[in-house]
Amino acid sequence: MAMEVEKEKQMEVRGEARSRRRRRWTICCAVTVGVLVAVVLLIVILAFTVFKAKRPVTSVNSVSLENLDFSLDVLRVRVDLNLTLDLGITVENPNKVGFRYKNSSALLHYRGKMVGEVPIPADEISAGEKKPINLTLTLLADRLLGDPQVYSDVFSGELPLNTYTKISGKVLLMNIFRIQVDSTASCDLTLYLSSRTVGNQQCKYKTKL
Repeated sequence: MAMEVEKEKQMEVRGEARSRRRRRWTICCAVTVGVLVAVVLLIVILAFTVFKAKRPVTSVNSVSLENLDFSLDVLRVRVDLNLTLDLGITVENPNKVGFRYKNSSALLHYRGKMVGEVPIPADEISAGEKKPINLTLTLLADRLLGDPQVYSDVFSGELPLNTYTKISGKVLLMNIFRIQVDSTASCDLTLYLSSRTVGNQQCKYKTKL
């Protein structure tokens, strides 16, 4: 009889020990899950507050004429035109993290037609940095062959042009969130042939996340 009582006590002790282990395991799991949830919430809060993605801005600082050669053939109603523009732009990254952009291009347009292009190599802009980029746009004369409007514009002494730059890249937040960003700068301008100057410049800037 005494042995049976002793066995029952031992079984009760073992049961209580197992119960305590289960409770500790449950508490440990609950604490771990709570910590993980708190960390995830903290990351999300930081990503959308302190580290919230802001829009990098591309702005045009200057457009100047580097080279210009043109001639009019009145009898044949023909024009030979060669010109090169110096384009100075700045890309500003207002984010708390770096902005990495891919290979892009700056384009030169004449009345909606692309007549020049220069590549912009991929690079990275540090947090809060303003990166100046100097470009040289050369008009491809063969793109204007057969366009009667060119003759009229050159004869009048004013050539309407447009420069267009698009910078596309990604902002990496907390090494987790990758946000696509596109920043464009489009400038309409007039090239005054007689004075060999650039004027009447009007620029529009657009950035989207």
